[in-house]
Amino acid sequence: MTKVIRSIVIMALFLVSATAATYANAAIPRNQAVPVQKVEYGEVISVRQVDVEEIRRDQYSGWKTFGGAVLGGVIGHQFGGGSGQDVATVLGALAGAGIANRHSPSQQVVVQQLDELLIRLESDGSQLMVLQQRDAGMRFSSGNTVRVVYLQGGQVRVDRAM
Repeated sequence: MTKVIRSIVIMALFLVSATAATYANAAIPRNQAVPVQKVEYGEVISVRQVDVEEIRRDQYSGWKTFGGAVLGGVIGHQFGGGSGQDVATVLGALAGAGIANRHSPSQQVVVQQLDELLIRLESDGSQLMVLQQRDAGMRFSSGNTVRVVYLQGGQVRVDRAM
């Protein structure tokens, strides 16, 4: 009996750790300080608002499956006796994990609101296209003077020049 429960716990922890490893390399949050490589100024030629749908996996699906397995194992343990009870516990854990996994949505559709900015740089007249998250406090329109901030890792951030 103890070996069966231990096996279930080990399998569930493996599933949870694999799910957590997927989300370990997320993007840098917007409000985090990062070193600046270069700053240029330019003029906005055009602005287009874009909505992008992105499918995201549920980061807690492993925990939900684990919880279903534990609950199913506890319920299954209430039936039978001796080796029959062990079988009922294992079947309950498997059924609980399957039901929890099937009934919790593993993916969500998230809509990101983005601004597509075409900018003419003052330094050499070249044009630069930047796609960045829309900021309600920072609206752009054609003719605005903007600051283009180049960050480490190839990231670019545009804001209105003050």
